[in-house]
Amino acid sequence: MRIPFFIIASVALGLAVGYASESRSNILFIAVDDLRPELGCDGNEFIKSPNIDNLAKQGLLFNRAYCQQAVCSPSRTSVLTGTRPDTNKVWDLATHFRKALPEVIALPQFFKNAGYYTRGMGKIYHHGFDDPASWSAPTLYPNAPQGRTRQSSAPGATKAERRGPAVENVDVPDESLHDGELANMAITALHELKSKSEPFFLGVGFIRPHLPFISPKKYWDLYDRAKIPLATNPFPPVGAPEYALVRGPAELRSYKGTPDARELPEPFAREVKHGYYAAVSFVDAQIGRLLDELERLGMREN
Repeated sequence: MRIPFFIIASVALGLAVGYASESRSNILFIAVDDLRPELGCDGNEFIKSPNIDNLAKQGLLFNRAYCQQAVCSPSRTSVLTGTRPDTNKVWDLATHFRKALPEVIALPQFFKNAGYYTRGMGKIYHHGFDDPASWSAPTLYPNAPQGRTRQSSAPGATKAERRGPAVENVDVPDESLHDGELANMAITALHELKSKSEPFFLGVGFIRPHLPFISPKKYWDLYDRAKIPLATNPFPPVGAPEYALVRGPAELRSYKGTPDARELPEPFAREVKHGYYAAVSFVDAQIGRLLDELERLGMREN
């Protein structure tokens, strides 16, 4: 499911355009790719997501928020433009919303037009479909790899061999992977933005827990795989039509080592869910670092 999870650490649209106050709030907008509603703040007592849980306690948590379409670009486009896929014509990963809606005002662009300095880094819009009109400066991306170390570049390698495994436990520091470096970049940006005279909108887009589930070892070590609860309903819904079910090489099955079966064997299912949980805790830690720095800089008040 392509469901990005969005966090707005401080937002007030009325303040943004200056209607309610001369002092306009800064905006920290955090996107997390493919994060399910399976956090502590959602009632999952097993997963370890203390930083997002703490933020949820301080803000407004929506527990009935629905994905417009379970694909990354359409979902992000809906959030960032306020339009449905049938309006913006983005149903896939190959269409930019500006093709159908050249004059639409995207969320960061709204703030930019209202006098904000807008900056994006990481995955806010879908990769390859950034929107220059949204930003005061070009979007920045980490140089660190997403973490795939067991890929094959040999001639004749299959797609799965080129992509590597769906999960990987790597004994490396956080900043050696994409999201760790992104947190560093965002922290640096906060220091730079603190001195600006105009208010800012900073968009920070993390890629985990999108597949592949690759995270530093210390986050894998947070969990006992044997105790991870598996799905209680690994079967099609009663009456579901055949065309609604996974057929062929869906994304998980496009990685090396994934069993070619609709119902995954329990050992593999546990490994994959362990990888997902580790990835959630990894990105949660990066969000915690970012919010802690916001506090240290005295920027949480505005």
